[in-house]
This record gives sequence, structure tokens and C-alpha cells, in this order.
Amino acid sequence: MPRQMPRQILTFAVVGVVNTTTYYCLYVLFLTRLPYLAAHVLAFLVSMIGSFFLNARFTYRTRPTLRKFLLFPLTNATNFVITTAGVYVIVDVLHAGSRFAPLLASAAAIPVTFVVSRWVMLPGAGTRPAAE
Repeated sequence: MPRQMPRQILTFAVVGVVNTTTYYCLYVLFLTRLPYLAAHVLAFLVSMIGSFFLNARFTYRTRPTLRKFLLFPLTNATNFVITTAGVYVIVDVLHAGSRFAPLLASAAAIPVTFVVSRWVMLPGAGTRPAAE
């Protein structure tokens, strides 16, 4: 494991908490005017943009480029599918309510999002030998 990996994982977690808090606040705000799935999608998109810049600056300490910005949504594609399906199942199948559904649904996607975001933000990092 490269030396910077533990710091990246910790910082990714902190950025994730900030991102999730932002997402959830926006979701609840949008939920006052929009159906829950529309509120989810809009809050997700806005928080993903913030996540890109926070992860570029603090997690991976890399320059945010247009290429990375355009690839970054790939890091959230799995997250989006998992959380959207989870929100749907929690609300429409389990009838558990829409208020906390996104928080529960997002937990399973976190490890996959880290792996893919690292691949996008640090191209080739997984193929370089670890520093001794």
C-alpha cells in the first residue's frame, strides 16, 4: 500500500461526510418542492460537483482538470445506481419513509466510489510501484 493511501482514505472519508451532509441538506430542502426521486437526483448532482473539487484539492492533492472533471461522474455512477435503487426500495418497497432513505442507501457504495475516484484522479497510481 503506498504511503499516501491511509491519508487519502481518511481524507476521502472526511470529504464524504461533508459531501453527504451537503447532499442530505439539499435533498431535504428540495424535498419540500419536488418528488423524492427528483430531489435525490438534483441534490446528488450538486454535491457531486463539490465532491470533485474537495477530493482534487484535499484527498488526492491534484490539479482539477477538465478531463478529470468529465471523468469524475464515472466515480459516482455505481454510487448513483446503488443509492437510487436503495432509495426506491426503502421508500416504495419497504415503505420506510423518504426522509432517511438516502443515508441508509449510500453506505454500500462508499468503498467502490473510493477505488474508482482514485483511479480517475490519479491516473496510473494503481500501476506504479509503491515507494519504499
